[in-house]
Amino acid sequence: MNAFLLVKKSFLILTIFILLQSVLMAQTTVKDIDNNIYHTKTIGAQVWMVENLKTTHYRDGTAIPIVTSDGDWGDLKTDAYCDYENKPSNSSVYGKLYNWYAVTNSLNVCPVGWHVPADTEWTTLINYLGGESVAGGKLKEKGITHWLTPNTDATNETGFTALAGGNRSSAGAFFVIRNVGYWWSLNTTDENSASFRSMGFDNSNVSANEIFKTGGLSIRCIKD
Repeated sequence: MNAFLLVKKSFLILTIFILLQSVLMAQTTVKDIDNNIYHTKTIGAQVWMVENLKTTHYRDGTAIPIVTSDGDWGDLKTDAYCDYENKPSNSSVYGKLYNWYAVTNSLNVCPVGWHVPADTEWTTLINYLGGESVAGGKLKEKGITHWLTPNTDATNETGFTALAGGNRSSAGAFFVIRNVGYWWSLNTTDENSASFRSMGFDNSNVSANEIFKTGGLSIRCIKD
């Protein structure tokens, strides 16, 4: 084979490799309307984002109101988001905190092709991983960079990389960053409350509970 053909063949192989890498990247990342990039993981039959949502707009570009005042937050019956302790640096790591009215707004908080998981979808994930008592360890990020010690049984073997982003109470106060992670589900439990899942630093559980809709929790989107 002469030098020209060898160079041509090498160039073709390199081009194919670059195209394959581009396709793979497109399949394993997604952008929101603000151009935040999220990585994704297939866990069982589901595809999840592996970062908490950071968007400040619905998928059509409509702004989600930001509310910083404790008193104003607690009085809301409409959609809102905030940064933990009103510090954007926290959101760059842990994502934004959203109230339930933002979660369920018809304009859609997750990117096109994605949605906030329902209780049944959380249950499918947890059952696939062996049940509530062990699933948390398989979902939590390893180590104590974003979790308090001992971050019990955290292996992150799923790649889900759950972080302890804390929450904002219905009174507007911020609690337990690095201690507990809270994620909304779509299900309402009554007129004033809705359901969520949580993981803590001192156990391997995924717990199900409910909170006032005015609370502020993380969102982890799942693929449609």
